[in-house]
Amino acid sequence: MEIAVNDLSNLPDAAAALLAFAGEQKIFIFDGDMGAGKTTFIKTFCRVLGVRDVVSSPTYSIVNEYDSANGPVYHFDFYRIKDIQEAYDLGYEEYFYGGGICLIEWPERVAELLPEHLIKVEISIVDENRRVFNFSKV
Repeated sequence: MEIAVNDLSNLPDAAAALLAFAGEQKIFIFDGDMGAGKTTFIKTFCRVLGVRDVVSSPTYSIVNEYDSANGPVYHFDFYRIKDIQEAYDLGYEEYFYGGGICLIEWPERVAELLPEHLIKVEISIVDENRRVFNFSKV
């Protein structure tokens, strides 16, 4: 599924479309260049999920946890991990296989740990304000 986003005001529609596309799937990986808008989109997606807390990047904490109308939401940013052992130390299995919604930035850093079935969100930069989102079931 492909969605063009021409400005930030279109993000809630794209987030609602992602939620509908996902169905019962709860693991989401986000792929895009630095500055593509992964964290910005995740903040909007969390609002659509019913998260009332302030959503921020877990760049230094690796994971932020939120409550939502759809259960727990875990937002991961694996950009700064040095090796896969850090994900083991974090207890990734409890998150990935615990039934909560997982939103994973920089998934390639933990590729061998990812569940078999997930939703991939690819964000491509068109220009300063426009992005193209591709959703796929993997």
